[in-house]
Amino acid sequence: MSTEAGRDPFAALGDPMRRRILELLADGSRSVGELAGELPVSRPAVSRHLRLLKEAGLVDEVADGTRRIYHLQESGAEAVQAYLLQVWGEAVGRFKLLAENTRPPGEGP
Repeated sequence: MSTEAGRDPFAALGDPMRRRILELLADGSRSVGELAGELPVSRPAVSRHLRLLKEAGLVDEVADGTRRIYHLQESGAEAVQAYLLQVWGEAVGRFKLLAENTRPPGEGP
């Protein structure tokens, strides 16, 4: 994965405003104007965040006349999930096994 926010979904997710945009889009597709109306940043700033999210594969857009309507890109979320499962899947299983087989201090054998 690249370290640029525009290509790396994790770098794109590192910004709180972009995470908030994703949360809003989880409720349904929206235009830049609709998103900007719910955020404390300008429309151009929202557009820049959306461009980075799109480059990272997390959102996509469709044309509606002169407007662009943005929605979550399912394959982007699936790629992030697959990566996390690959990295943490085995570790979580080992941690669970350790936790289930460890007694709290003070308890006997």
